[in-house]
Amino acid sequence: MVRREGRRDDTSTSGYSCQGGHRSSWARDVPPHPLPGGNMSGLNVMELEGCRDLLGLIETPEILALCDTITNRLVQPQNRQDAIRAILAYSQSAEELLKRKKVHREIIFKYLATKGVIVPPASEKHNLIQYAKNHWNKEFNVVNETWESVSKTDIVPSEQEKREKEYEQFDECFKLGEEFCQWFFELLNSQNPLFGPPQEQWGPQHFWDDVKLKFCYNTSEQNVIDYYGSELVSLRLLSLVKEEFLFLNPNLDCNGLKCVATPHGLVVVAVAGTVHRGSVCLGIFEQVFGLIRSPFLVNTWKIKFVNLRIVGQNSLEAGVTLQKPSITLESSALEPYNGNGTTCSRNEALLTETSALCGGNENQAPYHKNDASFHACQLELTNPPKQ
Repeated sequence: MVRREGRRDDTSTSGYSCQGGHRSSWARDVPPHPLPGGNMSGLNVMELEGCRDLLGLIETPEILALCDTITNRLVQPQNRQDAIRAILAYSQSAEELLKRKKVHREIIFKYLATKGVIVPPASEKHNLIQYAKNHWNKEFNVVNETWESVSKTDIVPSEQEKREKEYEQFDECFKLGEEFCQWFFELLNSQNPLFGPPQEQWGPQHFWDDVKLKFCYNTSEQNVIDYYGSELVSLRLLSLVKEEFLFLNPNLDCNGLKCVATPHGLVVVAVAGTVHRGSVCLGIFEQVFGLIRSPFLVNTWKIKFVNLRIVGQNSLEAGVTLQKPSITLESSALEPYNGNGTTCSRNEALLTETSALCGGNENQAPYHKNDASFHACQLELTNPPKQ
């Protein structure tokens, strides 16, 4: 089994508390306490802001008189600001407010000048009212466009965050596959007697009890053999290096290694590489692993299934030379699904249904845990050296 270094994320959650929060500017124009008859203002946000600024240019006695007229003396403001809030709350429209006698032509002209709206000095009051309305409508449209732009901007980071999260998940899966392959092949190759005593123990403890190995080797002919059980699978893989003196050299760059993960927790790792014995390159291999995390051990993964295909140099077509080994399958082709609960049937098919891998199973024969004859199937790449 392979262990990954544990990593703990210390996260905390906090709720959003709105206490004494900032109100938007237009909210200031709504009376803090309900007024008789309720809030009947028909002004939009920009009209509220504009009329409030315009009323600020009127003397206080005129403001109080205007409040009495609009509210029919039903509201008794405590001060100038209460009166302005009542005026805005009970005005049916901006035009209706500006047409009041207390809102003089000079006040509207002065307001437009402070906002940078240039109008003819001799303009009549009704023309000035139209200028003010046009100005507010223009500002209102700008605000709406700004909010729409902000909304779209808010969506883009969400999509970007989603892509970043997907990339992080992909990167994490690839790192797991890379670390697993480094661990697996270093451990397996260390069992080769030509390299001295092994540094770590090899055995069935690295596999699930119901693990399955589909072994396809293509030398003078194609052969596909299945092995079942952790002990038998472990011994068969061990025999490749311990008895046949092979050395499997994986290509762990982006072309030679691909990984996918399922929502259920199964990680599929596909790797390609070259097969050596001593100083001789004998051929290439392609291997697919299914890994499942142990629920009883922290950050520990065990092998659920193995699909191994080896192609000997002498089985290649004339004129074809060995190139850098790579996985030609797309990641979507590695997306597994559980078949009978012992392995992923789709990945089993990788070795029998695609031209990139093993192309037939006429010589397929199952080997089970108690089958004493599994050593009879040896790779016919070249004659192994004698000890």
